[in-house]
Parts: sequence; structure tokens; C-alpha cells
Amino acid sequence: MTSNAFKKLSYALFAFLVIFVLVTFKHYGISNDELVQHTYGQLLVKFYASGFADQSAFAYKNLYLYGGFFDLVAALLEKALPLWVWDIRHLLSAIFGLVGMIGAYKVTRELANERAAFLTLLMLALTGAWSGAMFTHTKDVSFGACMVWALYYTLLISKQLPQIPLKLSIKLGIAIGLALGLRIGGAFAVIYLLLLVLIAAILHSKKLGSRVTFCWQAAKGLIPAGIVAFALMSLCWPWGVMGADHILIAAKSFSHFAFNMNTIANGEWINIGDISRFYLFEYLAVRLPEIFLLGIVLASCLLIAKLSNIQTTYRAYLSNKLPEISLAIAVLFPIVFVLYDRPALYNGVRHFTFIIPPLAIVAGIGLSKAWQALAHHKTWQIGFAATGMALTLNAAYLMYSLHPYEYVYYNHLAGKNMQAIEHKWEADYWSSSLIDAGKMLTDYLSAEQNNNPTEHQGPYYVAVCAEAFQGQAYLDKRFQVTEDWVLADFFMSSTNMNCDQVLKGKMVGTVERLGAALAVVKDRRELQGEDRRPHAPPRN
Repeated sequence: MTSNAFKKLSYALFAFLVIFVLVTFKHYGISNDELVQHTYGQLLVKFYASGFADQSAFAYKNLYLYGGFFDLVAALLEKALPLWVWDIRHLLSAIFGLVGMIGAYKVTRELANERAAFLTLLMLALTGAWSGAMFTHTKDVSFGACMVWALYYTLLISKQLPQIPLKLSIKLGIAIGLALGLRIGGAFAVIYLLLLVLIAAILHSKKLGSRVTFCWQAAKGLIPAGIVAFALMSLCWPWGVMGADHILIAAKSFSHFAFNMNTIANGEWINIGDISRFYLFEYLAVRLPEIFLLGIVLASCLLIAKLSNIQTTYRAYLSNKLPEISLAIAVLFPIVFVLYDRPALYNGVRHFTFIIPPLAIVAGIGLSKAWQALAHHKTWQIGFAATGMALTLNAAYLMYSLHPYEYVYYNHLAGKNMQAIEHKWEADYWSSSLIDAGKMLTDYLSAEQNNNPTEHQGPYYVAVCAEAFQGQAYLDKRFQVTEDWVLADFFMSSTNMNCDQVLKGKMVGTVERLGAALAVVKDRRELQGEDRRPHAPPRN
């Protein structure tokens, strides 16, 4: 196929994704963090509307440690759009996801060709941890989108070092400023840039003086980027600039935070402060589609083969590979950081969602170059294409079957089927499946009242193993979510970490995908005595 044909395929895939977002954004359940995040956005609006007088945003839980870019925009859109606030947030988050995919596409096109760019786009579309998460992981996906655009502009700058055009510097500043306006992890983009300049200076000359001059010229060109980034960060995260040490406090908090919470990896329950250094790698291995992993493996093999057969010095070779080095830094630095710092992690790859687009770029390029390498071996090339097509169709089928819970996607390395996987890895950790559980409970009570009319119309008390607002959002006035679980008439819970087994009751309904239970609804009205009391979930 020609380059133009792959370009058309990319546009067609993106058009499909846009239509998919517009048709389905109301299908997705509210996530655990959304209420506090949206409240933070509303408080930031009050901060600006009051002329900086109302500073309640900076005393609200620990949200002041985060930037409020997404939440600020969502709070403003709430006032302007005639949509339910949670639908607004999910649509906005999905738009960020699409923008991130465009960024990954553009990076790949700069590094390779239209075929690789299309494959990168396809990898992200097939990856539940991105295309499924982009509706509800509002902070993680929006941050990942800003980071991939920061990578794109860093890559463009790498081609012109040490002279950096003003327009390009400003664009980079916007991307980094908005990333910092979401979370302090945006500093990674700054580190990527500094490492790139340092490597470029080392490759530029063997003389210390020339290297210093190179860095100084680059630094001058990046001053506009720094000014713009600081201004945007200040706008989206005012607390971050209200004290000289606030940025350091935030960085320390997120690097070393820990609290009493468990996660699970390959069937083993672990406190988040005691996770293995390889926790992130384990989850990447089981969360990325097999075709995605194949692309990464092929890219790695081809790179090793290339480096072992270069016909010139490494300095000469690498001096012409600064764009590729930009991508390598974006992939490798977070990995080295996790291995060295061993931060507390949970929810699988969620906190490192931003690494998925760079990995997709690597995978897209790896698949494209492998196809090209087999050009003179048609039988092998056809076999490669058939294998890739089978893996792609399998991933697409699983994503379709999981809708609207695509974010719980796991590949076949995680377990033989979804029933086994849901007890070995974190599943619906956002409790998004309560959107269907709530409908089940509402329909169940309505059918009961129609068949057996009663004077009692409520309230019926509901225990929810999630945030209370997640349950209440999908229930009518007959129901009231309660924190007194012994009193509860009904129980709704996702099955993640066996939370569904905390309370007993007659099973009313189960939210299932691919044969695995994601959430349950139980009727507890006939239980007596000890059967009404909650107990710790089993660890198996």
C-alpha cells in the first residue's frame, strides 16, 4: 500500500473514533475520584471569580497538590452546556484522549512514515488502558495527551538544536505548562528536554567549551517556553506558585506517598507501599494487546541489530538520531524512575498512563519496520501479516465485548479467561460498572412493586462498595445510599478486590462481560443477626 493509502486509513480510523466518542460517551459510569476532582474545579472557579479572595480550593482534601486544568475547564463547561455534569467530563476526557492520539500519530510520522503512524493510531485504539480509559480517567488521560504533545515539540526542537525558533519554543511551553497544570509529573517533560539538550551537546563536540556554548544557545531559545509554561501552570495550579516550596512539596508527596491500601498483581495481594519494583512492568505486560507487545519486541530487536552493525562511530551515528533519542528518553526515563524510586503504585498502569502513547509509537514503528524487513521474503511477510491481523481482530473483539468497560481489558498473558483474570489483577477499580448495577436495582424494585403493591415506597437503604455518590447517581428517590451497612436493604459493588463479598444477600443481578462478573446487586432485606454484618473480603 502507498503512503497516501495509509494516510487515508489513519483519517478513516480517527473519524470512526470521533463518531464512537460522540455516540457512546454517555455509556460510561462515574469514576471514584470524579466528585472530589470536579469539586476542586468548582472551587478554582470561585477562586478566580472572587478576585482570589476565596481560597477554599487550597484547603480541600489534598487536591491542592494537583493542577486543576481539566477540572477547571469541566467546571466552566458545566455552566455552559445543557448536559449532565458527568457526561460533560467524560466527553471532555475523551476529547483529550483523541488529541493525545493525534499527537502520537504526528510523532510517529516524523520518525518513520504513514504506515507506522497508522499502526501507532491502531495500537492506541486497541488498548483499553488508553481508548477505554479515556472516558473516565480524566486526569490520567488528559495528562498523557499533554505529555505526548510535549514530546512532539521536543522532537521538532531536536532537529534544530541549538537554535530554537520562537514559535516552536512557545508551543512547547504550552504543552509543558498544561501538563504541569494537571500534575507535578509534568516536570518529566522538562527533564526529557534537559537530557536531550545535554546529550546533543555531548554529541556535538568533544570540547567542553563548545558544549557549554551549545547548551547556552539552547537555553536562550527555551526561555519563551519556560515563561509560557510557568504562566499556564500558575493559571491552572495557583497553589503551586503561592509558596516558594510548594512545587517541591508536591513532588515529594507524589514520589513517596503511601496509605493503607492494597493492590493485587498476578493473584498476590500487596500493600501499595510494599509493591515490587516490577509492578508497572507486570501490568504493562498484561494490559497491552499482544499485537502491541509484538511491536515493542520487534522494535527492540531491530534496534539491537542496527546498533550492532553500524558502519561508523556511535557518536557520528547518534548525532543524526536526536529525534529518535527524544522518544527513547520519553520511554526509558519513567521506567528508570520507577526502578530507582519505587513509588507506591496501584490501579495497574493508571498513574503511568502517559507512557502508553510513547510505547505505542515504538510498537507502530516496530511493526512497520518488520514488515519492510520482510519485503524480500514474501512467504514470511504474508505469515507476519496474517499473525498481526489475527491478533488485531482478537483485541478488537475483546474491546467490543467489554463495552463500556473497555478499560478493564487484559491480554491472554494475564490468564486463560476473564473469570480467572478478574481475581488475579485489578479489574473495575473505578467501579464504573455501577452504572449498570444501579439500573438493575431500579428495575428489580420496580418489578417487585408492580407485582406486589405495597405502601412502603422508600427510602430503601443501599450500601455501596464505592463512593456513595457513584451509587446515588443512578438510583431514584426511592433509594438512599447509607454508610450504615448493617442497616442496608440492598448492596451494590464492583467485584474488584472481592469487594462484592463484604456483605451477604440474595443475588439480584450481575453485570458481566466475557463471562466475568464486574459488579453485583444483592437484596439483604430478609437477612437477620450476624448475616447482616460486613466482613473483610477474602484474598483469593
